[in-house]
Amino acid sequence: MNGHSRERRRFVCSRLATDDYCSAEFVLDGLEIPYQFKIWEKRQRGVSVLVKESSNILQLLKVGDTLDVKYYSMRSAYPSEGQKTAVRHITRNEQGRLKGHCLVGLEILGTARE
Repeated sequence: MNGHSRERRRFVCSRLATDDYCSAEFVLDGLEIPYQFKIWEKRQRGVSVLVKESSNILQLLKVGDTLDVKYYSMRSAYPSEGQKTAVRHITRNEQGRLKGHCLVGLEILGTARE
């Protein structure tokens, strides 16, 4: 693949709407491996990801944190370029089908290099 095609793919992926996203991946300080989470809810400028209450990542995530998140689309095998993303809420579910999980609300602020 030539450089032009790679740049075009990067441009296309970075412009996808949140409706196209199916998962989000990020690494936190103190963790050596990236974590990937299923997107549960979608909004115009953000998403909520589903995280098990027992996940170690919840001890490290705080509302207001800014992360570099790669979003994966249902249309492409490639992630978008990193998106600067803020943690807006962490909501615990104590009943229903999401019992034992938290919804972590993420607001997409822009590309990581902005």
